[in-house]
Amino acid sequence: MPQHPGYYLVKSEPSVYAFAQLCRDGQTRWDGVRNFEARNNLRLMRVGDLLLYYHSNEGKEVVGVAQVVTAAYPDPTAPDEDWSAVNVAPVRALSQPVTLAAIKSEPKLAEMALVRKSRISVVPVTAAEFTLVLQMGGTTLKDTAAAPQKSAAAKKSASPQKSAAAKKSASPNKSAAPQKPAARSKPAAPDKRATAQKNSSRSVKRKAAAIAP
Repeated sequence: MPQHPGYYLVKSEPSVYAFAQLCRDGQTRWDGVRNFEARNNLRLMRVGDLLLYYHSNEGKEVVGVAQVVTAAYPDPTAPDEDWSAVNVAPVRALSQPVTLAAIKSEPKLAEMALVRKSRISVVPVTAAEFTLVLQMGGTTLKDTAAAPQKSAAAKKSASPQKSAAAKKSASPNKSAAPQKPAARSKPAAPDKRATAQKNSSRSVKRKAAAIAP
């Protein structure tokens, strides 16, 4: 049976690493977590889990959804220490950011870890909380998470067709090339005119070269 994804919320200051930057990068390593509870939450993440992306300190709002693409592994920024990192990729930006004030004013989100544990940078989110935040942001994820995989498959299937089309379009040009000598078989008089034209064009080029700085 397919396993339902887990849900989490991750925090980042927009001046340090904004969601828009993640969208530009396509993927990033979520490292530098130095809180044991947040680290343990990273270790619970599985590939395919969905993340609410929260801008902390500046803005204080949920602005997008990301997805775990690599499960927890040792954080390379802390060698010989017991910290973890995961790799995440963007899914989509919220149509409308959901502010911390809006979350606090919603009774159904009163127990959300973002509210109860404000100092933890990685916290779990229930499916109901995740869905409600998306609704508040006017956002749906229908078929969005699968879009990158579909587009990659489309590119793979499209590339052979393009290359084949390129070969087909190139072959008529090659077959048409032998027809050019027929145009070259002209009387001697036109050849002299062509020679005169070539000589004049060469002289123009030389003059232009002489004038050029």
